[in-house]
Amino acid sequence: MPKATTPPPAFAALKDTALFTPLKLGGLSLKHRIVQAPTTRMRSEFESRGVHVPGDRVAKYYGQRASAGGLQIAEATDICLDASAYPGVAGVFTESQLKGWRKVTDAVHSKGGFIFVQLWHTGRASSSGMRGGNTPISSGSQPMDGKYLDGTECKDGPPRPMTVDEIHDLTAEWAAASKRAVEVAGFDGVEIHGIKPPTSNTKLGANGYLLEQFLHDNINNRTDEYGGSIENRSRFLFEVLSAVSAAIGPEKVGLRLSPYNYFQGTRDSDPNKHWSHISRKIAELPEAQRPVYHVRVLEDLANMGLPALRIEPRFDEVLDEKQKLASLSGSKSETNNLTQFRDILKPAGIHFFAAGSFDRDNAVSKMKSGEADAVVFGRYFIANPDLVERLRNGWPLNPYDRATFYGAEPPEKGYNDYEFYKVDNSEVTASA
Repeated sequence: MPKATTPPPAFAALKDTALFTPLKLGGLSLKHRIVQAPTTRMRSEFESRGVHVPGDRVAKYYGQRASAGGLQIAEATDICLDASAYPGVAGVFTESQLKGWRKVTDAVHSKGGFIFVQLWHTGRASSSGMRGGNTPISSGSQPMDGKYLDGTECKDGPPRPMTVDEIHDLTAEWAAASKRAVEVAGFDGVEIHGIKPPTSNTKLGANGYLLEQFLHDNINNRTDEYGGSIENRSRFLFEVLSAVSAAIGPEKVGLRLSPYNYFQGTRDSDPNKHWSHISRKIAELPEAQRPVYHVRVLEDLANMGLPALRIEPRFDEVLDEKQKLASLSGSKSETNNLTQFRDILKPAGIHFFAAGSFDRDNAVSKMKSGEADAVVFGRYFIANPDLVERLRNGWPLNPYDRATFYGAEPPEKGYNDYEFYKVDNSEVTASA
C-alpha cells in the first residue's frame, strides 16, 4: 500500500443518512449518492504522440471502485488529437482507445455500476511542443502564468484565438466524441468539462479548460459573437451542449462548471452574476431540448473554511500568504455559495452535484441541508477502492498518497494497490 501522507479518519456508519438514498438520473437508478470524481491519473499507455490507450490497469482501477447502483465519472479524456496536452491521458478518437475503454465500462457494469466519461479539450493548457509544433488554441491570446508540463514558459508560447469556423468544427467534434464514447466504448453518458488549466506549478490539480477559457472574462478578450458579454462568452458552451445532446440524448449529458477559482490568475469579475446567467439559460431550455440533466459544480474553497484549505494544498501552491489572506477576506462571502445556482436549476428538474474537498462530515451536512443531490469524492476514492462500503459502515479510510496521483513507477503504485477493508482478514464485498 502507498506511503501514508494523510491521517485515516474513522467515523460512525452513514448507512442511514441521505448519502444512501436512491436517486433517479435520466435512465439510471442510483442506489446511493456517493459519486466518484473524474481524477486525472495519467496511467494510460503510450501508443504515439498524443495517443494514449487505457489498458488493463485502468480497467482494474475503475472496476475496483465500482459499486452496485453507483455512479463513476471517468477521468478527463481527449475528444480528438488536437485536445491532447498530457502524458498518460487517454482519448476517445482511435479504435484502440475505444476498445480499451470498453474494458473499463464492462468492468464497472459487471458490478452493477454506472459510468460516465468526462470529455475535454485542454485549449491553452497545452504547449506547441506538446502539440507537435502547433500553436495552442483558446478563446483569445492570453497566456497562462507559469510553465507548461514540458518546462517551457507559458508567456513564450501564447495561444492563438480560435476562428469561428474552428469553433463550429470543434463543436461537431465534441458531439462525435460523445457518440463514440456511448455507442462504441459503452459509457452510460458523458460529462462536458470546462475548468481552469493546470501547469506544473499546480500539479495538474486546478480548473478551467477550453470551454471555460471562453467563459472567464479575464481570459476571453474576443470582440466577436463569442466574446464580450456573458451571453456571448457562454455561446460556445451552449452550442456544445446542444450538439452533444442531439448526438446521444439529453438524459446522458452532464456538465461540470467552476464559478469560483483561485488558481493561476483565473478570476471572473462577477462569478455569481455570470454563472447565475448560465444556470438560468440551462433551466429555461425546453425540456425536450434541455442538454443537461446534472450540473456538477466546485465549491468555493474560501467559504469552506481553513480546514478545507489545509487538505487542499494546491491553494497554497498558487497563492502566497498575502494573496491567500486577501482571497479569503475578499472572496469569503455569504453570496459566494452554490445554493444560488441550485435554486435556479432545481425547479427545472436538473440534479445538482457538489464537488471539492468533501469529507465525511461536510458531505453529510451538504446532503442534510438539501444543498446537493449527490456529493462527488476524489482523493478518498483514489485511496479507497471500497469507499462506498467504508462510508456505509463507518470503517476507517486508507490515507492517500499525493505523490502518486499523477503517475508513478511502477504505474500500479498508488493506483491498483490500495487495500480493501478487511473483516476477520477477509476482504469485504460491496453491498447489493
